Amino acid sequence: MINNRGYTLLELIVVISIIALLIAGGVATYSQLMKQSRDGRRKADLENIRGALEMYRSNNGSYPAALSLLTGSPKYLQSVPADPRSPTYTYYYTGSSSDYTLGAYLESSTAGGCGVSCTGATCNYCVGPYGQ
Repeated sequence: MINNRGYTLLELIVVISIIALLIAGGVATYSQLMKQSRDGRRKADLENIRGALEMYRSNNGSYPAALSLLTGSPKYLQSVPADPRSPTYTYYYTGSSSDYTLGAYLESSTAGGCGVSCTGATCNYCVGPYGQ
């Protein structure tokens, strides 16, 4: 009678391959979820800045030339938010007395650019006083 107490090399290779495939799928999913999370934060940051810009315009009759004016006195923002992947990516702002554009680069978006240049990439998500 033969007594088998171990695993064959083929069985070990199959098990290790299955584990490797599961780990690879988990890493890819985690990476995508992190990108979506950062993109959600970017959108929320731009909406917060947009709200502060509208309050500034309501009080002053025009939009500020720079976002740093929103943190002065009176404060419309505690601080100007930074991109979650700063300094690789930054938020874009340009404003005149009657219009502005806020832009960000979304990592998980395949949308075309919105015509402004963010640091490191072309912005593919922009908002203004009239929406996206």
